[in-house]
Amino acid sequence: MRNERLTERLYVALDFDFMDEALRMVDQLGDTLRSYKVGMQLFYKTGPVILERLHAEGCKVFLDLKFHDIPNTVAGAAKSATSLGVSMMNVHAAGGMEMMKRAKEASVAAAQATGAEPPLVIAVTQLTSTDQQTMNNQIGIPGTVEAAVIRYAKLAQAAGLDGVVASGHELPAIREACGEEFVTVIPGIRPKWAEANDQKRILTPADAMRAGAHRLVIGRPITHAADPRDAARRILEEMGEVLS
Repeated sequence: MRNERLTERLYVALDFDFMDEALRMVDQLGDTLRSYKVGMQLFYKTGPVILERLHAEGCKVFLDLKFHDIPNTVAGAAKSATSLGVSMMNVHAAGGMEMMKRAKEASVAAAQATGAEPPLVIAVTQLTSTDQQTMNNQIGIPGTVEAAVIRYAKLAQAAGLDGVVASGHELPAIREACGEEFVTVIPGIRPKWAEANDQKRILTPADAMRAGAHRLVIGRPITHAADPRDAARRILEEMGEVLS
């Protein structure tokens, strides 16, 4: 994996209802961070316009819509997302091998048609809000969360995907099963000075970096801070101390 700048490894989750709110946050953060996650809440409100605005500001975008449907439908979604210029998108590993394979193939073909760099296509393994009781008794998957995550990670790798979204708690096992170059994108990151909110399987930024995370996704500890730019700088400093 290429040597990325520290700021390229931290995505801020723009979980807002309105585009003006999201763009105000981008303006507040300025050059401190230039990589953002756009999820369902914002994208379903604004559509592709928010991506156009972020790209116009020179930002990278992780489109977090978690595609999960029949293979042909997901391939079409991946093609459309690639045409919007996103740098990363995700699918649900629970959709199976063929669905994931078609998503990656469609994104590569769409990028090649325009001469663009293909986006990373990664798979969601288990949400960071899912604990073992929920997974076993409600979702109906037996065994430990870690075992389920590793099974999905290996399936995603076999399908040709670039990496996975997972809790930092499963990072060492993912690296052992899939290798150090298999991209790991870690949400549920909470600095010691921030509240856990609805996340159950969380790590601090430093702990995630020590475990080998490639990218971190952080929302409320930055976007709900009294001074978002200062919060972002503190997190970057914590990440940097581990890598120095």
